[in-house]
Amino acid sequence: MSTTATLERPVAAPARGLRSSEPIPMSRIVGVEVQKMFDTRSGFWLLTSVGILAAVATVATILFAPDSEITYGSFAAAIGFPMSVVLPMIGILAITSEWSQRTGLTTFTLVPHRSRVIGGKLVAILLVGVASIAVAFAIGAVGNVVGSAIAGVGTTWDISLGNAALIFLADALGMLMGFTIGILVRSSPGAIVGYFVYALVLPAALGALAGFQSWFADLQGWIDFNFSSTRLYDGDLVAKDWAHLATSGLIWLVVPMVIGLVLVRRSEVK
Repeated sequence: MSTTATLERPVAAPARGLRSSEPIPMSRIVGVEVQKMFDTRSGFWLLTSVGILAAVATVATILFAPDSEITYGSFAAAIGFPMSVVLPMIGILAITSEWSQRTGLTTFTLVPHRSRVIGGKLVAILLVGVASIAVAFAIGAVGNVVGSAIAGVGTTWDISLGNAALIFLADALGMLMGFTIGILVRSSPGAIVGYFVYALVLPAALGALAGFQSWFADLQGWIDFNFSSTRLYDGDLVAKDWAHLATSGLIWLVVPMVIGLVLVRRSEVK
């Protein structure tokens, strides 16, 4: 009598302590992106330069401004120029470093959803920008108190909360423009050159066109985003100024940003 042997495949016991993978929380991505801004020497000194330049501009205002111009508005104007240059560079380098320093392959492997990484970078840029502007405002406030004491004049606070909010908005738009150029070009040297063309060459060309052609002078606010956004530093914007800002911002900021985001999601990372 033959016996049929039944072969049974052993069933593996379920692994204990293992959970299905969960997405990395956005708060951690933002924290990592903020940390990455300080990790390199260039990033560290770029962010440190915010405080250094604000202090230099404050001291220069105390030394060279006449006593009648020792006001908070004068300090804010002096600090505003270097801020308008440094803050967009922060936005550019936060994006282009993934391609220029060839860390993108690691970053997008750890977080495969590129839109989450780019969103985390955007939030990190804005957080660092707000903190930088706040530090610059605080340094200007200290300079206003010290400068007025040295000059022997009363301390003048001629910037309202509304004007301060508009200055914050103008600087934030500058950072967003740097961010947009960064995702379009994805190369640090190319993006920096592109930003200076946008910030220096293009306004001069459009300003000259508006000066010689009256028909364009009426259209400049609707087309020239740099021209419209600098009105924020003056304050007291009317409805037409906000319309200029929205329309030109759609042309120069929103549409290019959408195009850049699509390109980033589809581009090959090496």
